[in-house]
Amino acid sequence: MASSISGQHKALRRSESFLSELASHADALLHGRVHEQYAAICYRKEVECDDAVMLVVTSRESGRWVIPKGWPIKGKKPHEVAAIEAYEEAGVRGKVKKKPFGYFTYLKQLADGNRVPCIVELHLLEVDQVLQDFPERGQRRVEWVSFTEAANRVREPELKGLLLAAERKIRKARSKK
Repeated sequence: MASSISGQHKALRRSESFLSELASHADALLHGRVHEQYAAICYRKEVECDDAVMLVVTSRESGRWVIPKGWPIKGKKPHEVAAIEAYEEAGVRGKVKKKPFGYFTYLKQLADGNRVPCIVELHLLEVDQVLQDFPERGQRRVEWVSFTEAANRVREPELKGLLLAAERKIRKARSKK
């Protein structure tokens, strides 16, 4: 029990630290000076059981756990960009939802060292194909984990909540089938 409470305190401190960093960019956020990105919550049903698992990848720069995401691509819709990023970063393809599942905010560190606030539009992507060869293979670690484990690994508090909400939505949709 004590280790569980200790873990909760650590998670709370990480969230507070993240939020205080984001607060330093409040003016930019409030006045629309933010960058947009598009991301995919890539999931699949486990063969051995009825549970869904999701994909996490490491960032090329920091090595922290993230989900596939990227900048807008001219001529592509947000859900298409999310699917492209899932393929390029993790080698997965599947059916991507056009409607956004949600949004989260984070600070992106640019090559010049500056940090800019980004609002990320999330799209659910049900994976039906995992490829061995993809553009960023060898540049990132790719793992399939439970949604709870993914929420524990990512840094952004809003994303943590959205991952758990995605699991509930997927589980509910499957129970209707």
